[in-house]
Amino acid sequence: MKIEKFEDLAVWNEALELAKEIYLELKASRDYSFRDQLQRSAVSISSNIAEGFERQTNKEFIQFLYIAKGSCGELRTQVHLAMRIGILNQEKSVAMLEKTKKISSMLYGLIKVRKEKFK
Repeated sequence: MKIEKFEDLAVWNEALELAKEIYLELKASRDYSFRDQLQRSAVSISSNIAEGFERQTNKEFIQFLYIAKGSCGELRTQVHLAMRIGILNQEKSVAMLEKTKKISSMLYGLIKVRKEKFK
């Protein structure tokens, strides 16, 4: 499958779905500050993938993929905390943590390909 736009990237779709899940799961949370932080880091993953894709150079794209990967780590930390303080139940948290690990791995793979094949 040819990648013509960022919406064609599997990692962008995975990240967008996770952001949607975070929004829906935290919809009723009254801890507005923490909820906002979780939502921002979740949205940041797919947003940085999209922004990097739309940049002019491969180097810029790779840089934005690294930023997305960093946001994924930030979100994973926040999900751990949300589970420990009872904002998210353990089952949901574990599923979300697995998704962040998958997305991080996908980002790593995309970065590696972009570095090796798109010099």
